[in-house]
Amino acid sequence: MTTSAVTPAVPAPSFAGRHVLAELRGVSAALLGDDAAVTRALRTALDAGGATVLDVVAHRFEPQGTTVLALLAESHASVHAYPEAGAAFVDVFTCGEHADPERIVEVLGREVGAVEVRAQIVARGAGLAPDAVGQREVDEPLAEGMRRRWRIDEVLFRGRTEWQDMIVARTAQGISLFCDGERQSTEQTQLVYHEALAVPPLLLADRLDRVLVVGSSEGVVSQLAVTAGASVVDHVDIDTECVRRCAELLPYGYSPTELAAAEAHEGPVRVHYADGWEFLAAAAERGDRYDVVIVDLPDEPVEVDDPAQHARLYGTPFLERCAAVLAPGGVVNTQAGCPTVWRNDTLKRMSARFSSVFPTVLPYCSDEHEWAYLTGRLDVVEDPVALAASRLSRFPTLTSVDAEALLRGSILPFAVRH
Repeated sequence: MTTSAVTPAVPAPSFAGRHVLAELRGVSAALLGDDAAVTRALRTALDAGGATVLDVVAHRFEPQGTTVLALLAESHASVHAYPEAGAAFVDVFTCGEHADPERIVEVLGREVGAVEVRAQIVARGAGLAPDAVGQREVDEPLAEGMRRRWRIDEVLFRGRTEWQDMIVARTAQGISLFCDGERQSTEQTQLVYHEALAVPPLLLADRLDRVLVVGSSEGVVSQLAVTAGASVVDHVDIDTECVRRCAELLPYGYSPTELAAAEAHEGPVRVHYADGWEFLAAAAERGDRYDVVIVDLPDEPVEVDDPAQHARLYGTPFLERCAAVLAPGGVVNTQAGCPTVWRNDTLKRMSARFSSVFPTVLPYCSDEHEWAYLTGRLDVVEDPVALAASRLSRFPTLTSVDAEALLRGSILPFAVRH
């Protein structure tokens, strides 16, 4: 493109802000129906957060409900109260450094007596000004009342696949994968995670001819299985785009060339884009047998009515479906949650489920990551730790698992055992 005149450079906008979207749960219906009380609570929170209030408008609905909107010098804040639900939905957006929207939401929750505050923080204007580059964040839920904030230095991909929201970004731990707001793997820690997941089952199984992997979009588990001696690895994942984006953008797992070969079933790894539940049903009907089945999924949903597609892949019927395709001496393994006392609900449930299906269960609680894993066999093995340790030569090199780690990791936390 050519031009006959030189256009003067326009200075980049110089603002950046934070936008907090929050839900306040467990709030008194009487308070939420009182527009004056909600207004007082919001004004108190805005003062505590350093905001400059220009005007406040409140409206009370019939038969119930209140909306309060505050115009700020820094931008705006709003509260939409639903007495019938005991909840208020809050939107606080501020630009500049003077006001603290997170503090505003925190104080507001306290002022209205909220039992639970769920907040999502979005950086606005990042990249518009030189000093705003790299200030985007991912706010990851950990447990009730707890979140972890990741600084995003550069977004490589952000979008919605058919099944989930997906972000690939540079963080302090290198290139990292987030799905539905939760960290799945990072360049710095992924090998520790994947070894803790895949090595114990690949050691406990009597044979390693055929391996089935459900989930684990990055492809590292498939590669570890081949390294250990598997001749066939069927990798099943429902999210085609996620697997392909991982191969394109992550410096670990499948490369684009390796994935293309696996999709064409050229080589030991064969990728199938399918529902794991249905794939296992079809495999059982065909009479397929696997020496190792490894299931690596996002965390088990904790909400009773959570519609997440993968929720059913945590239940006892799914474990039974996995067990139905095992060869003699075969094992089933799954990511089983977190062993910490403040986040161990999934591990407790999965321990009970594994014990109901498998006579032999080998736990592995990683002390170099935050996850626990369970491996089950359908026969009785008197000392599964010793058996697994005796087969460490299956791997030419390991970075985080040895005989001592297997022994230590095999002991579930006290709170889970009791």
